[in-house]
Amino acid sequence: MTQTPVPVRRALISVSDKTGLLDLARALVAHGAEILSTGGSAKALREAGLPVTEVSDHTGFPEILDGRVKTLVPQIHGGILGRRDLPAHLAQMQAHGIAPIDLVAVNLYPFEATVTSGAGPEDCIENIDIGGPALIRAAAKNHDHVAVLTDPAQYPAIIDALAAGGTTLAARRALAGAAYARTAAYDSAIATWFAAQRGDVLPDRLTVAGLRRESLRYGENPHQHAAFYADGSTRPGVATARQVQGKSLSYNNLNDTDAAFEAVAEFDGPAVVIVKHANPCGVATADTLAAAWDLALRCDPVSAFGGIVALNRTLDAEAASRIAAIFTEVIVAPDATDEARAILAKKKNLRLLLTGAMPDPAEGGVTIRSVAGGFLAQTRDNGRIAPADLKIVTARAPTEAEMADLIFAFRVGKHVKSNAIVYAKGQATAGIGAGQMSRVDSARIAAVKGAEAAKAAGLDQPLTTGSVVASDAFFPFADGLEAAIAAGATAVIQPGGSIRDDEVIAAADRAGIAMVFTGMRHFRH
Repeated sequence: MTQTPVPVRRALISVSDKTGLLDLARALVAHGAEILSTGGSAKALREAGLPVTEVSDHTGFPEILDGRVKTLVPQIHGGILGRRDLPAHLAQMQAHGIAPIDLVAVNLYPFEATVTSGAGPEDCIENIDIGGPALIRAAAKNHDHVAVLTDPAQYPAIIDALAAGGTTLAARRALAGAAYARTAAYDSAIATWFAAQRGDVLPDRLTVAGLRRESLRYGENPHQHAAFYADGSTRPGVATARQVQGKSLSYNNLNDTDAAFEAVAEFDGPAVVIVKHANPCGVATADTLAAAWDLALRCDPVSAFGGIVALNRTLDAEAASRIAAIFTEVIVAPDATDEARAILAKKKNLRLLLTGAMPDPAEGGVTIRSVAGGFLAQTRDNGRIAPADLKIVTARAPTEAEMADLIFAFRVGKHVKSNAIVYAKGQATAGIGAGQMSRVDSARIAAVKGAEAAKAAGLDQPLTTGSVVASDAFFPFADGLEAAIAAGATAVIQPGGSIRDDEVIAAADRAGIAMVFTGMRHFRH
């Protein structure tokens, strides 16, 4: 095993991304290295006046099959894989005229970008790199003697190493690990695309790859390590957002911001969602963002302190001024006016994220959660209900206003941890009960929240008086419904499906309230 720095006497360069190419090549030439290259890379080097040898000239074998076969020849792979510490390898290389290659710089055909662009199957398949992964894997395997570069960000360190006499084993080993991670992610993207082509959302072998965007200070708690990874998805959200101001986001900030932004995307009109510990504590839609903020904040002003605020419209100055009046950790929106940015700039620690667009709540996808020994995968909860989907099960039907609030409350409930109960009135939440083991407890907690919020707002009656109530799953007993009725609810929306549905319906009829079944559950854990 080579412990001393290995000088680079011959390098193979074949890159689709030309970033930093000339700087790397100039450093190689300056330190006496011969450069082998192909196609566009060789052309770029020649145009820059740098000496370069075409791979086909080096091997004596021409590129064939429209360039599909360029480097898949013994003179190249033998030069990469041959062990310099084994006399037998060296003898065979000499016998067959194979020159050692000490550095391989390859980045792959842009398969992921081609898929993202919406290209057809033929273009996607043509952008599956074959020779590139083979070169990378060969160089990584023989990292005792060969350095492999797969990312332009790695070039500066190698340029410094060349000036110091060559690459170290530690550096080559780190580059090898990064190389295998890159080819694994590349193959994962290809496998995912093929699965999507055949409509297989959850294939027999599911591969997941991510690129570390940021190392976080810690995880949910200070004793936990954490990092933020992007998976290449173009879905607007925390991974695609641009941070305009504020300190670095924490693990909990990112988790809560994602929850808030996905929730606010559910609504068509100007909407505001305030989230604390991944649960909405206030949600509203109104004619303006400022009005929606006031209504959302009224629902639970105590929990909103230090919360995450998501909006589904361009943040304007009026809304920004009102939000900035209380301590807020993060604001996320598709955009913000210059006036709004100037207002928020006075809050140095407040993070402002701009996504450029809203996610589609009806879009498909897969969510993953780890368990001991594996992980659970499921399709995204993209279920949505409309008035036509509802079954009226009580003697009284909901009024038009109640129906609108029922739809609103059920959409909010989809984003509240189970067991979830949401009271709403006038397109604003009036009380939210989240994460309780008993549904009746969630109903009671939400009612208490509504009463406390009304007191804080100087109102004579609890916010839940005259409200509607949504339950993310069926009422297993009538007690949860009765708690909602006692809180002042006049209409109920729930999935239905309990063996005691008749008892629950009878309780609703005795109280003279309306109830509708959705046939769709929204558990969230």
